[in-house]
Amino acid sequence: MKHLIVLGTCAVGAMGLSTALLGTGVAAADYDGQTYADAAAAIEESGGTPIIARVGSQLSQDECIVTNSQDHSYLRDPSDDVYVLSVTDEVRLNLNCAGGFATATNPGASVASPAGREARAAAEEAAAAEEQELAEVSTPDE
Repeated sequence: MKHLIVLGTCAVGAMGLSTALLGTGVAAADYDGQTYADAAAAIEESGGTPIIARVGSQLSQDECIVTNSQDHSYLRDPSDDVYVLSVTDEVRLNLNCAGGFATATNPGASVASPAGREARAAAEEAAAAEEQELAEVSTPDE
């Protein structure tokens, strides 16, 4: 029984020490599916720094869709000191800048995936609305 208590005390002590050394980081949040502009604003508002990895170049960076986000807490080697620096405010964002859905000429999410179907439906809806608007303008006095 004593062995179990000592083991449990050591485990709790190790967790406390790792939290003290590494910090707790930016509050965990899920930015998946948001645009980069919205995700970056939310991260910066909470005191964090967005770090990005991009795929594709069809969209501007602010319009890219976040496909994965991860809060990071790790030690970094500073260039001017012998000690390590605890980094707890960075959020890694993987961005899809290829477009909403794949076509024969443009890359993007497969229309077989939920994200691709949603993007395709939104694009078709926007195109139909624009077509309706043009039809109303081109037929005056009806």
